[in-house]
Amino acid sequence: MILLVIDMQKGIVDEDLYAYDTFLDRTVRLVDAARKNNVEVIFVQHEAGKGSGLSVGDEAFEIIDRIRPEQGEKVFVKTINSCFGNKDFKAYMKSQKDKRLMIVGLQTNYCIDATVKSAFERGYDVIIPEGTNSTFDNDYITGETAVRYYNEDVWDGLADVVSFDEALGLLQ
Repeated sequence: MILLVIDMQKGIVDEDLYAYDTFLDRTVRLVDAARKNNVEVIFVQHEAGKGSGLSVGDEAFEIIDRIRPEQGEKVFVKTINSCFGNKDFKAYMKSQKDKRLMIVGLQTNYCIDATVKSAFERGYDVIIPEGTNSTFDNDYITGETAVRYYNEDVWDGLADVVSFDEALGLLQ
């Protein structure tokens, strides 16, 4: 299994996210559990383009300190929603024998959704731990509604949305 951590960057991990405290706590706990149990952790950062504030070299681009990548952990940069848009990430994943992919991070209705669908299309067994993806309110939908909609409806048949405790158990 691989734990894929998407867009946990300083510029977008903030208290305006839906269920922020639970989301952050659970994501940190899963990264810690994966590391403790020698489960590979891969980080992906979103590069929004020069001058966006969320670009290579910007403080906001960096992964949050609480889960900063450790030596030897892979970090990929993407410029579109799906992590599979990065050719190096796609090639690395294709080379892996284990096709179980646990996905956590931001944002539910953008990069998480695109990556879940791309992974499913490529034959991965996708696992989504409850409470480990989040998003912001926008003009059309609240963060809570978006998270519930994707986790409880959109990903039905594409991913296994499991309890947090079950996810911890899978990492052991």
